[in-house]
Amino acid sequence: MEYVLPLQRLIEKFCTLRGVGYKTAVRYAFSVLDMDEQDAVEFAEAILSAKRDIHPCKICGNLSDSDSCSICSDNSRDRSVICVVEDSRAVTAIEKVKEYKGLYHVLNGVISPVNNIGPEQLRIKELLDRIGTGEVRELIIATNPNIEGETTAMYISKLVTPLNIKVTRLAYGVPVGADLEYADEMTLMRALDGRRQI
Repeated sequence: MEYVLPLQRLIEKFCTLRGVGYKTAVRYAFSVLDMDEQDAVEFAEAILSAKRDIHPCKICGNLSDSDSCSICSDNSRDRSVICVVEDSRAVTAIEKVKEYKGLYHVLNGVISPVNNIGPEQLRIKELLDRIGTGEVRELIIATNPNIEGETTAMYISKLVTPLNIKVTRLAYGVPVGADLEYADEMTLMRALDGRRQI
């Protein structure tokens, strides 16, 4: 169904968001129409402010509204350990656990020849520069457990191992509450490799 042009344009803009299908975009658009004018203005200003004021941290690449993010600015963090992640969403996920006390390095993607993304498009040089200070003792590579994530992890590991830095990988396995019969071979293999004594 075609809607009046301004509404149709709004729906199309919502459709450009990752994971938003047409029906969801229609719901979002009608939600905006249901707002009073002040709420709609504040909604639009929040979008513009996010685009204007959020940028990568100069140290780790995480999202920040100042030169360095709150994690890099926190002097209580362990500066000898860096967790290497694909994007800022991974930083948020790990921080929710409230167990990790080291720093992060955001690559802004993974090596993906299919998508023409090589190591030079990622923030690997910046990672090597950080390691070059001599303060870092361990890298925890926390890229996703898929082909691109594994390729990126192996590439970084080969670069860093000669520098006498401990390189570890997050253990992956069967999620809590899952049935073993539904787990794929790779998940079970990782679960067995990452097993620990109880």
